[in-house]
Amino acid sequence: MKTVPERLSTRAGYVRISAMPADLIVVKGNILTQDTERPRAQAVAFAAGKIVYVGDDASAQSYRDRNTQVIDARGRLVLSAFTDSHIHFTGFAESLEQVDLNGCDSLEAALARVVARVTQAQPGETISGGGWNHLDWAEPKFPDRNSLDTVAPNNPVILTRKDGHSVWVNSATLQARGITRDTPDPQGGRIDRDATGEPTGLLRENAIDLLGGGLGVSANELDESALLRAIAHAHRAGLAAIHNIEGAKSLRAFQSLHSRGKLKLRVVHSIPDASLEPALTLGLGRGLGDEWLRLQAVKIFADGSLGSQTAELREPFEGAPENRGMTITDSERMLSLARGAAHAHLDVWIHAIGDAAIARTLSVFETLRGEGYTDAIFRIEHAQHLHPADLPRFARADVIASMQPLHQPSDMKMADALLGPERARYTYAFKSLQDAGAVLAFGSDCPVERLEPLRGIHAAVTRQNVEGEPREGWVPEERLSVAAAVRGFTIGA
Repeated sequence: MKTVPERLSTRAGYVRISAMPADLIVVKGNILTQDTERPRAQAVAFAAGKIVYVGDDASAQSYRDRNTQVIDARGRLVLSAFTDSHIHFTGFAESLEQVDLNGCDSLEAALARVVARVTQAQPGETISGGGWNHLDWAEPKFPDRNSLDTVAPNNPVILTRKDGHSVWVNSATLQARGITRDTPDPQGGRIDRDATGEPTGLLRENAIDLLGGGLGVSANELDESALLRAIAHAHRAGLAAIHNIEGAKSLRAFQSLHSRGKLKLRVVHSIPDASLEPALTLGLGRGLGDEWLRLQAVKIFADGSLGSQTAELREPFEGAPENRGMTITDSERMLSLARGAAHAHLDVWIHAIGDAAIARTLSVFETLRGEGYTDAIFRIEHAQHLHPADLPRFARADVIASMQPLHQPSDMKMADALLGPERARYTYAFKSLQDAGAVLAFGSDCPVERLEPLRGIHAAVTRQNVEGEPREGWVPEERLSVAAAVRGFTIGA
């Protein structure tokens, strides 16, 4: 077998010589290589799933034979396929089959969509859905079970808030899951209650686990056809890889596809911290798997979310002087979990949205770097609302900011309202983090946001919604260049 020689430098670009003819060559393209020394090229050649040449059109022809497919790009932009670095993919697959409450501008509009599904359901059949955002409603207050009881008295209804950190249920669901006035709040969670102590039908954070199944995926096994439809959707959006933030059921679903040669999306998978101990007992570590499905990291929650008003803040939410959010995992526990994972060669991804939670998480990572854990990849998921003093800590401790640009246009009005414009200045601080030397890895948090990386790039570059508002962008100092935004969905991810 012939080996591949070292790549040779030519005036046209880098050539990697291979004895294998190309399966596919793209010519006459405006190819963005993301190589700072040679950022543009005309042609790229592929063989056996690998890039074997990047450079000029003429040299690319040496990789051609009669079976090679040639695409004339006609001067159009050619990019690497995208990676979504934070997604709940089987949750997205399920959402394609569920009640979609995105875009509802009132409680009544949301209830109308539930009614449409109830009329198609059998008595006792559970109705699931999500995407509601009470802050977009004409009367922006959290919903309760009473409104659902009027439209669905005979069907359990489970509706996840847009951010995934609150769930709205009806009385039938509370009864089916045994949630009563006597049910205690779980650690890191809350059952909202009315003045008499009865559950209102709103479950926050770890209280969602009382429903079974966990965040982003139901207790039922996922239908394979739904997963395949979701993968096809990802391909149409330009995605070749994802970092999946789910647990055992999703990992099992991907393994099932992979074992039968049906997995055509590259999946880097995390495990929830509740699964860490058995994973360590089994000796699981980063890299277990192959190029299509690989175990990589443990996911830990430091706090909640801004929209559910459970993000852990240094100062209270506007208009709620007693509310600084929630601590989901305290610092001591977080350090113990992260240390155990890093020692076992698992990477550590920690969800932190509020500035207090981000500061605590950075301290955990700084401690571990000081203890000699230099090989582990440490990430803060969301890194949403920062204190400016913490910006340089990302680069110093080599911590990746795993962020979701599409949250910014969705959340900008909410951030101003809940934090005040002065504090909101460092919410989704893409440019400040980049300038401070942090690596940005971009994703969607789908199904919280839509699975559209091009729209994510638009949000990172313009800081506007799809209507072009605000005109100069929300906190325009934090806008990125197009190249930087693309990097977040490719090399950064």
